[in-house]
Amino acid sequence: MSPRRRVVILGAAGRDFHVFNTVFRDDPRSEVVAFTAAQIPGIAGRRYPAALAGANYPGGIPILPEESFPALAPDEVVFAYSDVTHAEVMHLASRALAAGADFRLCGPRATMLESRLPVVAVCAVRTGCGKSLVSREVAAFFRARGARVAVIRHPMPYGDLASQAVQRFASLPDLDAAACTLEEREEYEPHIVAGGVVFSGVDMARVLAAAEAEADIVLWDGGNNDFPFLRPDLLLVLADARRPGHESGYHPGEATLRMADVVLVAKADTVPADALARHVAALRSLNPAAPILPFASWPLAAGRSGGVGRQARAGDRGWAVADAWRAAGWRRRGCRESGGSGRDSGPPALRRAPPCRAVRRLPAYRLRPAGDGLCAGGPVRDRRNDSGGGRGCGAVGHAG
Repeated sequence: MSPRRRVVILGAAGRDFHVFNTVFRDDPRSEVVAFTAAQIPGIAGRRYPAALAGANYPGGIPILPEESFPALAPDEVVFAYSDVTHAEVMHLASRALAAGADFRLCGPRATMLESRLPVVAVCAVRTGCGKSLVSREVAAFFRARGARVAVIRHPMPYGDLASQAVQRFASLPDLDAAACTLEEREEYEPHIVAGGVVFSGVDMARVLAAAEAEADIVLWDGGNNDFPFLRPDLLLVLADARRPGHESGYHPGEATLRMADVVLVAKADTVPADALARHVAALRSLNPAAPILPFASWPLAAGRSGGVGRQARAGDRGWAVADAWRAAGWRRRGCRESGGSGRDSGPPALRRAPPCRAVRRLPAYRLRPAGDGLCAGGPVRDRRNDSGGGRGCGAVGHAG
């Protein structure tokens, strides 16, 4: 029997653990000799515990500084973290190759978990686009229609890893009991205050099972510019109108954008119309099929962070979640809409419709008012029967 391949996983206490759990934990051909740590202080020097690592790793797995990996004589180096430039990824690849190792990226097919429930994912091409606020709006949209929403947050396991295998937060005291960091609280508290339940943790398969037990819809609230750990039925990806060019310069944000069902361009009211048009054209060059919906962002009350979480009123510039639903048509992986009256009543139909899940059509809200370069009124075109003459507003990037 040939010896097991020595594998080092380069990470930042998030995707690296998920890649191990889904790809390497039970692989008899590979031995993960170390994780390495970047971006997050205080991660190096710990161990991935045996309770999570499985029977092949009775002593757990060390987490070492990233600069040390060539000395480990790996056969394979796996890159598994996010929000880094393409050049940075290739510099690490060059170090791996110089050490004689293969360099690998584990993709969606190998790492995305399947849910028995519909999954909506909110991701971004860069950190700071405003995806957390959009996630809260998505959750509120479904809760207002009677659906139970389980929010699964991209993990931030900075404490005791074994105790953070599966986390459930339904109240603010739950955050205190788990000794959550400020970064975790920033993401979890708004969902909880709005009446939601947040799940996270190191072992995403168990996290998903816990969430499915008490929900009708799963909402993946992404971290950095990573692609989801779950296979989404609808993938919403945010770009930032104030950072043109970033959509093609960062990993894995470019890949996430190319996978998107709908692209939302945040802060579109803060840049000139010609700059927005150029940005939309660049986004479309990377994902020609996805509708591109620019939207305005604004500060929330009481000094909280800016975004789209406020209830729209007449005269507001805003966006609405259901525009994205209609734009996508729930066509992910061949999905089709399951009929329905189109009226805004009751929760979405949560039944399986071969060849995959289908969600009943929900009515579209409108961007308003007109005259600021954003779309006002009129639905996006239905790309399933689009002959080029669909009823569109003519605003930049609104039609699919």
